Amino acid sequence: MRALVLLCCFVASLLLPGQAEEAEDVSEEAPLRDRSHIEKTLMLDEDKPADDYSAVLQRLRKIYHSSIKPLEQSYRYNELRQHEITDGEITSKPMVLFLGPWSVGKSTMINYLLGLEDTRYQLYTGAEPTTSEFTVLMHGPKLKTIEGIVMAADSARSFSPLEKFGQNFLEKLIGIEVPHKLLERVTFVDTPGIIENRKQQERGYPFNDVCQWFIDRADLIFVVFDPTKLDVGLELEMLFRQLKGRESQIRIILNKADNLATQMLMRVYGALFWSLAPLINVTEPPRVYVSSFWPQDYKPDTHRELFLKEEISLLEDLNQVIENRLENKIAFIRQHAIRVRIHALLVDRYLQTYKDKMTFFSDGELVFKDIVEDPDKFYIFKTILAKTNVSKFDLPNREAYKDFFGINPISSFKLLSQQCSYMGGCFLEKIERAITHELPGLLGSLGLGKNPGALNCDKTGCGETPKNRYKKH
Repeated sequence: MRALVLLCCFVASLLLPGQAEEAEDVSEEAPLRDRSHIEKTLMLDEDKPADDYSAVLQRLRKIYHSSIKPLEQSYRYNELRQHEITDGEITSKPMVLFLGPWSVGKSTMINYLLGLEDTRYQLYTGAEPTTSEFTVLMHGPKLKTIEGIVMAADSARSFSPLEKFGQNFLEKLIGIEVPHKLLERVTFVDTPGIIENRKQQERGYPFNDVCQWFIDRADLIFVVFDPTKLDVGLELEMLFRQLKGRESQIRIILNKADNLATQMLMRVYGALFWSLAPLINVTEPPRVYVSSFWPQDYKPDTHRELFLKEEISLLEDLNQVIENRLENKIAFIRQHAIRVRIHALLVDRYLQTYKDKMTFFSDGELVFKDIVEDPDKFYIFKTILAKTNVSKFDLPNREAYKDFFGINPISSFKLLSQQCSYMGGCFLEKIERAITHELPGLLGSLGLGKNPGALNCDKTGCGETPKNRYKKH
């Protein structure tokens, strides 16, 4: 020990006075930046009671269970899309998903937005790959950690369908309840960083399938990049393939931007678009935010004003998603209903064609195999497009029905004309009424500034008047 002390004194004596002062400055903590813009933009400083959306959500849940779910179950839509909507998902808060390569600052960004740094709530961060779990940050009265098996077993939460990914995944799922005002209105999901030299099998669970589950349910998706990690490998390419159709929810973040000089930052910005262009095939690319999302102050001689404006713009984007919570939820249920309706029409058409082609001497298995192998020969999909309110862009993949009917015999289904009852009406009529009248009416009562108080006990059986204090009037 004495020899070590003498060695340290010798090294210190070799330092010039200016170098010694510089070493002392490095040891000091860097100043923290002001957080007032976060509190102001996200309205965290307002001391108001939480909103009550129970009336609207109860009405939405009633429409789903009475008009959509019967047809969904009758034609086993969940086995085609692997997407089952639970009551917990209908009533859940908006979900913000953080994706990207390892050590780009996803966990640090969450700590910064929530002000968790240097507290016992903060997520662990580091230069090496640190996040190996899917971490869900939720609101709670006190700090509490919830194991994945508990989250999956609780049907009141929206995460119970995750149980289908197996025990290995549930061990990599963790929930953290934090008493934070922002988490009263939104849920954050931190994901493991993408490591290109690691195969999916090495994770022990279907990583891409789990990511797809969260992507399908996310209201906002932050894809975070580090200026020094812009290479696109197979796993990142697969991730962007899974994001197809969700471009309106994607926001790309070029983090740690104050580490680069202005000229270099411009080159990196262009290189980022060049790398992502083949992966995002849309007319209007996703919004890109360039800043440094962590609590330390911006480095000197950088564009502080620009980075601050970008940060405020991102916070406004996040706040807009929170404001539009109910509108997004209703639109999501309506989109789901449209897909269920199209699926039911297709199964009905397959079944009707099968019945028309069957004769007394026909082999039912061979007849239906011919229909499934070449549905265009029997005008299956063209017949559906001839119906009203069906877009060719909403039609499922033809190949998907080969697998669907492989595990669901056509004889196990009934025609839509037989899915009617004297008291309950017809399944098809009920879902069409929900798509064309009930859900747009519910959406209009919010979006057009109508009084949501009209959704009272006469319609919902609750008598509570919802009020959205974050909606702009």
